[in-house]
Amino acid sequence: MTHTHPQPASTDIEARLAHAENRCREHGSRLTPIRRQVLGLLLKHGHGVKAYQLVDEMKSLHASTTPPTVYRALEFLQAEGLVHRLDMSNAFVACSAQDDAHGHVHHGLLLACPRCNAVAEVPDEQMSHALAAWVHQAGYRLEGESIEIKALCPACQKIASATA
Repeated sequence: MTHTHPQPASTDIEARLAHAENRCREHGSRLTPIRRQVLGLLLKHGHGVKAYQLVDEMKSLHASTTPPTVYRALEFLQAEGLVHRLDMSNAFVACSAQDDAHGHVHHGLLLACPRCNAVAEVPDEQMSHALAAWVHQAGYRLEGESIEIKALCPACQKIASATA
């Protein structure tokens, strides 16, 4: 699907990167330059991005970038709760939620468009917890830190209704 997604302002990206650096420091870890650049690319895109696209973009910044370098950065960013992996599309997206005042990490509730990889994180912690409780009540166990809901984004809905 070819349509554009709104891109965050560079000041928003810098603020989010500063938050990520502080969060890592509080957890006793470090947001290295490579990790910071990978997170910056995800923040710039604002939608799901496949790892090999990130590798290609990182190569434009550092010619010697290899896939394991990017995958290690993504694993670190996931462990820190700064990035979600979208199982549905095997892509990655920057987490849009901030920790609460006590540093508790949320369970992301993600709306993922299967046509264009747009992702919206639902900022409703009660909804996320309620869904997790329903899963548990049904005797299931959540796998992963996020819950993905396949849904057409507004842009893809417009395209679908224009061609219907």
